[in-house]
Amino acid sequence: MKDSEHLIRLAAVFAGGLLFFVVIRSFFVPSSFGLYGHYRADAIKDVAALQVVHAGHEACEGCHSDVADLKNKGKHAHVNCEACHGPQGQHANDPMSVKPPLPDPAKLCVTCHEANAAKPRSFPQIVAKDHAGDVACNTCHVPHNPRIGDAPAPAHSEVKK
Repeated sequence: MKDSEHLIRLAAVFAGGLLFFVVIRSFFVPSSFGLYGHYRADAIKDVAALQVVHAGHEACEGCHSDVADLKNKGKHAHVNCEACHGPQGQHANDPMSVKPPLPDPAKLCVTCHEANAAKPRSFPQIVAKDHAGDVACNTCHVPHNPRIGDAPAPAHSEVKK
């Protein structure tokens, strides 16, 4: 048993390393970690404390029912309002004093519709420079119900408040 000293030393180093790991881990892992599985339970409180910035399409459709009716009949029926218009929680809470800016169709539409080989072939795709040059999309298409050859979209002031 001449080599048993080496095994005892190895076991002691392993036990010391394990103890060191557990002590260091206690400083970095929050106490609520693991309460609900492999998650930090306090994250639920942290998320609940965040300010709500999105209103949801139901809030938009409550005031803008004419636009919602138009959108729901078209190709963008399943695209929520805030996907294009951005977070509108403040506008929904105080529509008279918080006026959201209109999105720039020349930049916004190509976010989804610029040609990309990774998109399904059935998804409408264009090469923006070849399709319209520098002409904005809403010159020919109604953004809430796009069709080829559409008339221009109504001005924002014409939208029901």
